[in-house]
Amino acid sequence: MEYNTAVLTACAQFVLLCFIGIKAAEPSGGGWSSDSGFRLQDEGNCNIDILDGFSLSHQQFIERYAYSRPVILRGLTDNTRFRSLCSKASLLEEYGARKVRLSTANTFSYRKVDIPLQEYVDDLLRPQSADALGSETLYFFGDNNFTEWQSLFEQYESPPYVLPRTSGAYSFGIAGPGTGVPFHWHGPGYSEVIYGRKRWFLYPPDREPHFHPNRTTLSWLRDTYPHLPEEEAPLECTIRPGEVLYFPDRWWHATLNLDTSVFISTFLG
Repeated sequence: MEYNTAVLTACAQFVLLCFIGIKAAEPSGGGWSSDSGFRLQDEGNCNIDILDGFSLSHQQFIERYAYSRPVILRGLTDNTRFRSLCSKASLLEEYGARKVRLSTANTFSYRKVDIPLQEYVDDLLRPQSADALGSETLYFFGDNNFTEWQSLFEQYESPPYVLPRTSGAYSFGIAGPGTGVPFHWHGPGYSEVIYGRKRWFLYPPDREPHFHPNRTTLSWLRDTYPHLPEEEAPLECTIRPGEVLYFPDRWWHATLNLDTSVFISTFLG
């Protein structure tokens, strides 16, 4: 059988173009990148220990970090399946019509608003201005209805290092670049980014940071952080997918999402 070389070449080029088109159409970051492409570039300093999770035993974690200082652990769990379920398309297909509870992004989170997830993503999931007040910014984190979200949370592999006499409770969220929660404290826990990057600032319990409870982390970073004396500098680092940050009990911490981010925390109570 004879083949027309020109036809074969044209077919090959067509297949290649189709393949390139498919690859180009695949969403990066799970489809969560903002339409404007806006993201914060400065990841800042990192002065927190970063360890391969498998190089640290549970006993070593308890002795070195559990009650004394934060640590970032890499490769501690494999959440490939969970990450796939948290893509924009998957979450909106499964949960878009369900209501989520939004909180104001200030230290005490007084105001709560319930809206469908689809509406939050379409209308409120956007970059935040540094001049916005925390009370003006609605933010999806925590306050999850565990009955409705149970099928998703069942796919999440939480960090295996727990503290004695504690159990984990999940807090799931989605937020735009420039958003975050200003300084606050609570019990110990873990934070993992599924998509995007999240910058953390932490102080031990006996070193309360200087901040206004209704100013956002972004405004604190712009107006206060550059002028801090060296002795008042926080512990800080930016975490990415595949990294888990552990924070001990009562440590002050503030967060800043550098990209449109999907994240989950495990509170140990």
